[in-house]
Amino acid sequence: MTHLTSRQVLAIVTNYGVEQDELLVPVRHLRDHGAVVTVAAAQPGDVRTLVGDEKPGDTVQPDTTIDAVDTAGFDLLLVPGGTINADALRLRPEAVAAVAEFATSGRPVAAICHGPWAVVEAGHVSGATLTSYPSLATDVRNAGGTWVDEPVVRDDGAGFPLITSRTPGDLPAFLREIDAVLEG
Repeated sequence: MTHLTSRQVLAIVTNYGVEQDELLVPVRHLRDHGAVVTVAAAQPGDVRTLVGDEKPGDTVQPDTTIDAVDTAGFDLLLVPGGTINADALRLRPEAVAAVAEFATSGRPVAAICHGPWAVVEAGHVSGATLTSYPSLATDVRNAGGTWVDEPVVRDDGAGFPLITSRTPGDLPAFLREIDAVLEG
């Protein structure tokens, strides 16, 4: 299965606290379908994933750091969740800038669980309908977005394709929408 050949995907994470399956399942899926996925971490060194925000998960070796990446060559930005990861990511100017670069250029952003916090922080939620982990609903509304409780939402209301999901249980629907956007 190589229907995503030549597609370039950038995944941004911090070095601790990303939800294991929200990073590894999409990365594996996209690579298995021919996409080139670059994992950019906040700092050099291993990425320690967590399962359910508490149990140690797999360790991932990132390809680069967020501040070293030129986002121009990428077709989609993946922002995995994990409460610790997402909260720290939205405080990193280079991560917020990456989200803004994708949004302002009209390229898709796919964010799951707490990942949409980075989109809120970048100021690109107004006019969009999205989902997330339920604790982000008020943040989304306060930023001018419409929050809904659905497995996956794909919306262009903020001027770029935004794909969002709630939890690792929604990964099949999330990946279907990512595939559809990348194939389009």
